Amino acid sequence: MSVSQAEKAKKFRALHHLQKSPGARTAGAEPGAFIIPNPWDVGSARILAGIGFEALATTSSGFAFSLGRRDGSASRDEALAHCRAIVDATDLPVAADLENCFGDDPKTVGETIRLAAATGLVGGSVEDASGDDRRPIYDHTLAVERVRAAVEAARALPFPFTLTARAENFLHGNPDLGDTVRRLQAFAEAGADVLFAPGLPTLEAIKTVCAVVAPHPVNVLVGIKGLSFSVRDLAEVGVRRISLGGSLSRVAFGALVAAAREMKEQGTFSFVDGAAPMAEIAAFMLPKKNRAGTA
Repeated sequence: MSVSQAEKAKKFRALHHLQKSPGARTAGAEPGAFIIPNPWDVGSARILAGIGFEALATTSSGFAFSLGRRDGSASRDEALAHCRAIVDATDLPVAADLENCFGDDPKTVGETIRLAAATGLVGGSVEDASGDDRRPIYDHTLAVERVRAAVEAARALPFPFTLTARAENFLHGNPDLGDTVRRLQAFAEAGADVLFAPGLPTLEAIKTVCAVVAPHPVNVLVGIKGLSFSVRDLAEVGVRRISLGGSLSRVAFGALVAAAREMKEQGTFSFVDGAAPMAEIAAFMLPKKNRAGTA
């Protein structure tokens, strides 16, 4: 039986406030934190759901790589079609990496949130990175106006859409914790449900962010080399949600690159020994249909 969007939305919202008991190991969760992995296509979504995770989130970079492009190059229509495909792949709640919501002005941000919700998503993000190398971060006032527009669009929906506001300083050459904190506080005041500052360099910095925006839940990105703290470490400093961005797609593409280089440069195929068995992967996928269209 399929799960309604409203039911998924309530489940997703509850995950951000659920306190796990010490020693919990269900679905990758630790006390106070849950992992939201990022599939890049339908197959990876089904695998992650089959492993037992509680929710999924899209990845803009992983999706772009699957199209043979660089991050940030997908159009809004392409991204929304991808979101719908991931939503339809499982019964799990799905949130989306909506980048800068595909436009500078607040009106476009609000429109993107409404269109995103129409794909079946129960959450999504708006970030203060502009995509313009000349001015990579929106000025403070505009950034807050954009979050406020996203909040207004989300609150007008008939279910609790979980909106994440992202402060991108640390990913764009401005490692200013003070400015990042001020932005996150302003985003919280504007109504964002979850706060996210990808690239924070230390557990102490993460702890600071969690403390200043409490009781709002904080998402932390792992998968950056040298910054991959454990679930327990992150939970202990107050993190509620842990995402991986494009890391899982890079792991998969990394295995492909290594296999291709071994074949090309050495003429050997030892990489096959580490491949998942066909039956194991097939078990996560829908059964094949016969020519009449029935399973």
